[in-house]
Amino acid sequence: MDLASLIGIISGIGLIVSAIFLGGDIHNFMNVQGFMIVLGGTMAATLLTFQFRDVLNAFKSAYFVFSSPKQDSQELINTMIKLGTISRRKGLLSLVDVKTNSPFLKRVCTLIADAADEDTLRAAMRTEIESMQMRHFIVQDVFRKMALYAPSFGMLGTLIGLIQMLSLLADPETLGPAMAVALLTTFYGSLLATVIFLPIAGKLRSRTMIEVMNFEIIFQGAVSILQDNNPLSVYEKLSSFVPAKQRKPMQSLRERNR
Repeated sequence: MDLASLIGIISGIGLIVSAIFLGGDIHNFMNVQGFMIVLGGTMAATLLTFQFRDVLNAFKSAYFVFSSPKQDSQELINTMIKLGTISRRKGLLSLVDVKTNSPFLKRVCTLIADAADEDTLRAAMRTEIESMQMRHFIVQDVFRKMALYAPSFGMLGTLIGLIQMLSLLADPETLGPAMAVALLTTFYGSLLATVIFLPIAGKLRSRTMIEVMNFEIIFQGAVSILQDNNPLSVYEKLSSFVPAKQRKPMQSLRERNR
């Protein structure tokens, strides 16, 4: 799992649970009916807003983002320099035999090997990047909407609890516990939105930005290979995607590619 995500989840939930323990009995914060209203209502509203396939993909993407490591941009630059070196020695057609786990990179190599011109390559890759961003936006929007719905259903549960509490005005001793139960749904809604749904949406957005940058590295590297096929030119163009302090010198990359 991503280290930052693991620390965030443990620290966030741990601090809230610790505060509850220090402040009193944790059983005062448990109410099955309130949790059913918030979680059930949030899921129902989400399924009304999106297609079931989009909701399912959103949860799959969330698991993938939190469990898989990020792709190193420097390693990707090294890969593009290596491809430039291979194509210069053996010809552009040799790129069709490149083995990679990235469908985007594989498609780029195939287009170059098929003698696609620069305009065709640009159009195909731009379409690929833009369609990826749109797909990811839907996934992010699922969790943003859930973060919006959860507090709303929490307030709805509170209103239900207040109505039920008002029916007990004849017995003043029951007003306190009834009021606590009524407020719990608001607590559940805020907890789900701020600790789970919004952080997941933010993590998905940051991963999308990283993936777009990596796609741009592949795209710009492929254009450089088509233009002059000079590894130094590829390095100079792609190194701008990496912070200056993290850039590896061209000589060390050449030694790794030998």
